[in-house]
Amino acid sequence: MKLALKIDVDTYRGTCVGVPRLVEVLKKHAAGASFLFSLGTDHTGRAIKRVFRPGFMKKVSRTSVLEHYGLKTLLYGTLLPGPDIGRRCAEIMRGTREAGFEVGIHSWDHVKWQDYVAQADARWTGEEMGAAFLRYSEIFGESARTHGAAGWQMNLHALRLTQRLGFDYCSDTRGRCPFIPIYCGEIIACPQLPTTLPTLDELIGLDGLTADNVAEHLLKLSENPLPTGHVYTLHAELEGMKLLPLFEALLKGWKAMGYELTSTRELYDTLRLQNLPRHELSMGEIPGRSGRLALQGKEFLT
Repeated sequence: MKLALKIDVDTYRGTCVGVPRLVEVLKKHAAGASFLFSLGTDHTGRAIKRVFRPGFMKKVSRTSVLEHYGLKTLLYGTLLPGPDIGRRCAEIMRGTREAGFEVGIHSWDHVKWQDYVAQADARWTGEEMGAAFLRYSEIFGESARTHGAAGWQMNLHALRLTQRLGFDYCSDTRGRCPFIPIYCGEIIACPQLPTTLPTLDELIGLDGLTADNVAEHLLKLSENPLPTGHVYTLHAELEGMKLLPLFEALLKGWKAMGYELTSTRELYDTLRLQNLPRHELSMGEIPGRSGRLALQGKEFLT
């Protein structure tokens, strides 16, 4: 019974404050995890343009964005210049790897990726992923081996780059089991380890769920282990800050249920790659989150 923890780090504040706190708590509970970093400039404030996106304002009102991200972060890229996360936080990132955790790429510019990747061409996509890939190499002295897209949003060019950049596997999708993606009839030869459980910001505020009872709900959703393991995505800005006690309750609950808490790398290492199923990858919506995400679709039988 494995449950992999994938930690998306979206912002400068999340890197400076949330990541060290999560490292401490994970070590306390002997839990593995994969930290995926945003490596360019923090332009969180530019997300204000999403007010016209269906469902965005409902999500903002449910999850107290100001409370979790802080006013300063919400002004980066608009009234305040955005800090370069990779340059300012390189020591924290390297320290995370030295503490024994897997590290990988989340994005270059988190907001820019989420807002434009769906319609982006090959050049734009290559520049964004290429900049993150280069910065990762500068920080860690080696090439990145995994990628988890901001907002689980991808396009065909990005999927092709998961192969060309040499990633062993990626976690860019939502689904139910590891798979080889097929998009627009094209096989992408880079395995996907999809997130299988809902995130806290998708649950809190819906169906009577609050910060007081959401952990119990999420643990109940985890009661039935998947043959290839669960993947849970958390955020340094949420579980690494105000929701840290809630996350610690989840860690204790999962361990009591018999789960081994691992990185996505450890989960990948258990797979027989030649036996991975091929599944259609489609773009669609999920409850509690605005925008269209990369979703695991139907299986292609050979």
